[in-house]
Amino acid sequence: MTSARDVRSAALVINAASRRGAAATDAAVAAMRQAGLPLSSVHAVTSGAELGAALERVIAEQHDLVVVGGGDGTVSFAAGLLAGTEIALGVLPLGTANDLARTLEIPSGLAEACAVVAEGKVVDIDLGRANGKVVDIDLGRANGKPFLNVASVGLSVGVTEALSPRLKKHIGPLAYGVATVQAYARHQPFQARLEFPDGDHQTLELEDLLQVAVGNGRHYGGGNTVSPMAGIDDHTLDIYAILAAPLREHVKIARLLKDGSFIEHDRVYHLETRNVRLVTEPALSVNLDGEIATETPTDFSVQRNAVHVVVPQGSTSATFDGPVK
Repeated sequence: MTSARDVRSAALVINAASRRGAAATDAAVAAMRQAGLPLSSVHAVTSGAELGAALERVIAEQHDLVVVGGGDGTVSFAAGLLAGTEIALGVLPLGTANDLARTLEIPSGLAEACAVVAEGKVVDIDLGRANGKVVDIDLGRANGKPFLNVASVGLSVGVTEALSPRLKKHIGPLAYGVATVQAYARHQPFQARLEFPDGDHQTLELEDLLQVAVGNGRHYGGGNTVSPMAGIDDHTLDIYAILAAPLREHVKIARLLKDGSFIEHDRVYHLETRNVRLVTEPALSVNLDGEIATETPTDFSVQRNAVHVVVPQGSTSATFDGPVK
């Protein structure tokens, strides 16, 4: 399937616990049915267990299209289950950051996003995996915890811990700035070792770090950019490490986060690879698309062309390449 117009059967799964999810279900159903989508299964869930069960059910029902409404963590979880199948993923950005939608040029408004689902084109995008045991990652058979945008350790974990649902609900994306200030004040520097099993880089030992991130997509953290050339269809992981520094230097780096040019700062390391092992001292929690999901040491890999997703007809974020040869 290369176009949403080819859909024969569709399902909708909405995380009603996401920032805008509770009020979105009825409106989304009405908009997609009015647009002519053959929507035959609707699920509004409020917990991770319900989300997993609903997604497993709609996958078993063999719909052509599964539309998922929620934040980046919800959509990444769904992408991990859909990876390697022929089922297309539709995205309704109902969270706080909605960085995947930003990467794929999907509009933030519910009505506009529903129109994309009904009228868009299908592309295939890469999926990051954390601690996955690879069977054949190129041909779509892999496990491990999925991430679409960025996996990270250090400051970002502190930001996630400070991002309370109440804060996100009341001030939206501004919550990231408030949480970052709080996390920065409490941050403790750490050491890290980056190992490259493919031999494309020498092992990198770093001390006194603020953050290490592994990017699969282009945007993260409410609109920051992984690097100027990063993309969700480039089959590589962008790794950056920010060293501890005086506050004035971190302020300079922060001003460059939006366009990704911070990677050129002399307190930042940047590498591209397909596989990397991250070891830290001490062991640290790992943030996957806004969810604290595992801890170091962690192996990261990229699953190429893993997920079929509906994007606007004019989007240049990805193409449809088909299975990796």
